Amino acid sequence: MATQERPIGFWLKLLDQLVDEQFGASFEEHGVTRRQWQMMNLLTNGPASEKELSDQLKPFFPAVEAGTSGELIEELAESGWVAVSDGQYSLTDLGTRSLENLRGAVERIRDQLTVDVSEEEYAALVSVMQRMAANLGWKDGPETQDTPGM
Repeated sequence: MATQERPIGFWLKLLDQLVDEQFGASFEEHGVTRRQWQMMNLLTNGPASEKELSDQLKPFFPAVEAGTSGELIEELAESGWVAVSDGQYSLTDLGTRSLENLRGAVERIRDQLTVDVSEEEYAALVSVMQRMAANLGWKDGPETQDTPGM
């Protein structure tokens, strides 16, 4: 099948897989998972409970993914990147510095992803994808707000 004949589903799944692979490899070098990085980003807004973290990350946790959010956040606590007090998790100074290092890796991947893609093209692509999602029943609301750093 010629490239231009492949349907949007092919490109969406392929791009998702490639992005996951790039982020996964980069985060593995730093000793965290992509989901743990997402949790750390959420904690930049202030302390949160395990349930609050889980609720905000639901769109990013496939049902088959190994490890609960509790296990993932506990690993961050064991590493000294996250502290827990009265059921609330927060970033430590070490966690904040580590997150800054991770952000550099993320920026490099994002830069690689958008080589030869103008800001206008990127904005148009995101806009079209949002409209397509809405056409299929997605509703924008508090439970679907963007998660920082995603």
